Amino acid sequence: MTAPLELPTDAAPEAVLEGVGGEAIQGRSLGQIAWLRLRRDKVAMAGGAVIIFLILVAIFGPFLVQSPTLYHPSLINPTFSRPNGPFGGISVSHPFGVEPVTGRDMLSRIVNGARVSLLIAFLATALAVGIGVVMGIISGYAGGWLDAVIARTMDVFLAFPLLVFAIALVGVIPSSAFGLSGNSLRIGLLIFVIGFFAWPYMGRIIRGQVLSLREREFVDAARSLGARGPYVLFRELLPNLWGPILVYSTLLIPTNILFEAALSYLGVGIIPPQPTWGGMLSDAVSGGYYAIDPMFMIIPGFAIFITVLAFNLFGDGLRDALDPRSR
Repeated sequence: MTAPLELPTDAAPEAVLEGVGGEAIQGRSLGQIAWLRLRRDKVAMAGGAVIIFLILVAIFGPFLVQSPTLYHPSLINPTFSRPNGPFGGISVSHPFGVEPVTGRDMLSRIVNGARVSLLIAFLATALAVGIGVVMGIISGYAGGWLDAVIARTMDVFLAFPLLVFAIALVGVIPSSAFGLSGNSLRIGLLIFVIGFFAWPYMGRIIRGQVLSLREREFVDAARSLGARGPYVLFRELLPNLWGPILVYSTLLIPTNILFEAALSYLGVGIIPPQPTWGGMLSDAVSGGYYAIDPMFMIIPGFAIFITVLAFNLFGDGLRDALDPRSR
């Protein structure tokens, strides 16, 4: 015969009552549940910490470092045009070393390049997401000929040679247009080109989600209560799409960073002497400086690598947190 279950003698009766049926269990929202899942993913949280650090560097870093266009000829070997000292002239005054030939501080150029790269990537992503979400919702909800037109438009944009078009467009645009000039015009042009031609990726994802959501019970209930199309689109469907929107946005940002770096590498990005990571790689390769100073190429390449990796890791963790079935 089994012995009766006894409570510990040192347990207070109040604690037992409280544990058995005292307090009501407090429910958690979907956002709280997703945050708890995300916090358990140490890799994704590390990626998020790196992203926050990069954003702070891009905002406040240029005010804390020296001018990226300041030359230091005394730090350059006049015979070989390379920095004095090992590892590209790394020192206490120049933690990342200096550039060959010019002697410009690499840390200040990396920091200022982060501002340009992240600014273009974030704004281009915002433009692509805005257009893609609107077009995807309309296409998936309306159906019929409107869906067919938007879907074929997406196919045309996806088949467009974006890199060739960007190179041609930058070559055609004059030095001043739309009230902008210099790098202000280049930044605006890059944001438009990258964002405007990237929206079909988001549009296709949102369209597929809407096709599955428009037949759900809560949409039918809203229609039966007399809700019209715009209300159903933006009050019923859109709140259920924030998960894929956030996930794909975090994965689109590193793609835009790489595209901006590629354009700068090809010489159609930001105008020098404004530093960019892609422009620094281009200078290292085109001038052959990587042979005499490998750090001149390694440092901006590593900055791009860390940034893209952090966004990808955080995006994967966010996707798993919002949709645990994707694991």
